[in-house]
Amino acid sequence: MAGLIQRHGAIVVRRFLTIKKSITQNPLTAGRFHTGSQLNKLVSFNLSDIGEGIREVTVKEWFVAVGDTVEQFDNLCEVQSDKASVTITSRYEGKIVKLHRQVDQIALVGSPLLDFDVEDAQDSDESSSSSSGSDEEVQEQAVASVAGGHGVKVALAPCGKVLATPAVRRIAMEHKVDLHRVKPSGRNGRVLKGDVLEYLNIIPEGTVKPHPTLQRTSQTPSAVGADLRQQEIVVPIKGVAKIMVKSMTECLKIPHFAYSDELDVSRLVKIREDLKSEAQTQGIKLTYMPFFLKAASKALKQFPILNSTFDATNECLIYKPYHNISIAMDTPQGLVVPNVKNVESKSILEIASDLNSLQERGAKGSLTPNDFANGTFSLSNIGMVGGTYTHPCILAPQVAIGAIGQTRLLPRFDASGQVIAAHIMAVSWSADHRVIDGVTMASFSNAWKKLLENPHLFLLDAK
Repeated sequence: MAGLIQRHGAIVVRRFLTIKKSITQNPLTAGRFHTGSQLNKLVSFNLSDIGEGIREVTVKEWFVAVGDTVEQFDNLCEVQSDKASVTITSRYEGKIVKLHRQVDQIALVGSPLLDFDVEDAQDSDESSSSSSGSDEEVQEQAVASVAGGHGVKVALAPCGKVLATPAVRRIAMEHKVDLHRVKPSGRNGRVLKGDVLEYLNIIPEGTVKPHPTLQRTSQTPSAVGADLRQQEIVVPIKGVAKIMVKSMTECLKIPHFAYSDELDVSRLVKIREDLKSEAQTQGIKLTYMPFFLKAASKALKQFPILNSTFDATNECLIYKPYHNISIAMDTPQGLVVPNVKNVESKSILEIASDLNSLQERGAKGSLTPNDFANGTFSLSNIGMVGGTYTHPCILAPQVAIGAIGQTRLLPRFDASGQVIAAHIMAVSWSADHRVIDGVTMASFSNAWKKLLENPHLFLLDAK
């Protein structure tokens, strides 16, 4: 009997929705239901192409909320691509009625970010709520009227959609819960907040219920293993970490070879110490890295093949007339590799100033796509963390990279054979063996080494 009533209720609901659809499409009666005019007012704001081949971003922060009224060029949100953070501004004036993505969710280029009511800011909340909940309410009311007199509860939802409020859906989304798996306790099969919390094994006050199997005094090894697996934490890879997956996957396609050497940078240590205070008076923090970059640029002029990029598709080398040297930089968002532009035409203080600016913006997460564009050569200073030698990975399509190790005070022999204390620094180079041979890499390293061991040679060319 109950099954017959359920089938009869479903038939009535389908007929009811068909009649409702025909009525709302009739221009004589459409005004009563407030459907056609409301939908015409909504404009979707799509994520446009932000360049550099970026196809997806992560929503980092929203500056607006549903119900806010914005004007053109107002900041809407900040998104994090796999290369930089970008602030998205509005090109409409109106009221926001829907956010399509939450913080930390992925948004694809060309997909909608949010919806605007660009005509009238008074009725958008009503249209948004009515459009999202009207079908569910109609079905619940129709089914209740059919089955209520027989004492039978019939739970139906359009296209298999679970009945739940937006707040409950948000909780389910944050905890990655499939609402179809949650046992409903609300009227007409509606999933309530308590149902989701019960499914998550969480008490509403925020404390975690002890798992039933953990209350046993003895457990089988398989039961213990199952409990431990339930405690595993799954962290999605996104943002800067995601680009590392892509770039390192491409990197492994390159046949690397390595070359390492040691430098006596005792003279450089003294000169940098003498110049540090003078640079500070100009508001510039002078580290060793500007000297490393300038020496690399001078050596690249002698060996321009190391400042090229490899086009694997056309099997050709593209020689770059500019030296945009990429620097591996640790930031709160992860390891990023922006570059200092046109090192060949800048002084050491100018390079230091550019480095300071990149580090400040990196710490704030405000590096732009331009900061990463058109890199030609790379250096990484692992000595800031520790270690001496390493095997750095080439940043495609570049053909070479250097990793600078920690500078240590070690005993060495001077020209007269006396043991002295020397500042010894290790360097490790990696090159693309498809286009770079060992002799070229070693010769470049020797030219770079000569400049850093004899920093007065920088005086021969101020730029």
